[in-house]
Amino acid sequence: MAEKTIYLAGPDVFLPDAVAIGRRKQQLCRDYGFEGLFPLDKDEETEADATKIFRANCDLMRRASIGMFNLTPFRGPSADVGTAFEVAFMFAAGKPLFGYASVTTDYYDRVAATFGPITRRDGQPFDQNDCAVEDFNLYDNLMIARAIEDSGGVLVRVDENDSRGPSLAALKAFQAGLEVARSQLR
Repeated sequence: MAEKTIYLAGPDVFLPDAVAIGRRKQQLCRDYGFEGLFPLDKDEETEADATKIFRANCDLMRRASIGMFNLTPFRGPSADVGTAFEVAFMFAAGKPLFGYASVTTDYYDRVAATFGPITRRDGQPFDQNDCAVEDFNLYDNLMIARAIEDSGGVLVRVDENDSRGPSLAALKAFQAGLEVARSQLR
């Protein structure tokens, strides 16, 4: 397999040790025959400027041949909103997408835990705010899950809890995702 570039998306960039996590994931990419492109690679050029960060990340996504998305829930029951944008960006570009998460429960169950109790009217589930809840047995919102599946990729879930809850870095799930990507892209 010729070396392929992978855009490494996810809320990892918000962790206190984000650069170290990014470097670890890039090393794991090399171990599996990929080159990992981490959003903070361009940080010294962007100087905490929103426009420059956006453009640098879009450039990295255009350069990448594959997207690898950390979909571990971030600040709520769903994936990081920036990561959801990156899924859509790369899906629209026709690139293979792979997802991974350190939480194994489906979206519906996470919404119920956060915004429950769930009630049903005419078979449709609603949360405590009377908003409809997706119940498709998918990991996250159907647009994220279907984009990954329709691109030919898969989403890998590995339970990685510690004393503080799920691991946001999701290194075990990331490595499992790399194994699947390598196998599927041979």
